[in-house]
Amino acid sequence: MRKNEPVLDRLPESMAFRDTGCDVHPSCLTCPLPQCRYDEPGWRQREERTERDVEIVRMRGRLGLSVEELAMRFGVSTRTVHRILGRSQAVAVRSLPMAS
Repeated sequence: MRKNEPVLDRLPESMAFRDTGCDVHPSCLTCPLPQCRYDEPGWRQREERTERDVEIVRMRGRLGLSVEELAMRFGVSTRTVHRILGRSQAVAVRSLPMAS
């Protein structure tokens, strides 16, 4: 290619591709994720928060831990724990069958 010559889009078949994967999976071509982690920034943090929230609700229900204990155990504020528990109650209420 010469200087100042426009770069044309090449077909993937004619490009050199090193399948180095990422920290989630060692190969892009065999990755089990439905969407690449680089296509949607913040997905991993969202997944971790969701797992944390489920665990907080589970521990509150099964072990009966206080909001303060949950906040200390998960390294979040008591306000965050209250929000998580409030959201879980709202979801539970919405999933109840409607009376006719």
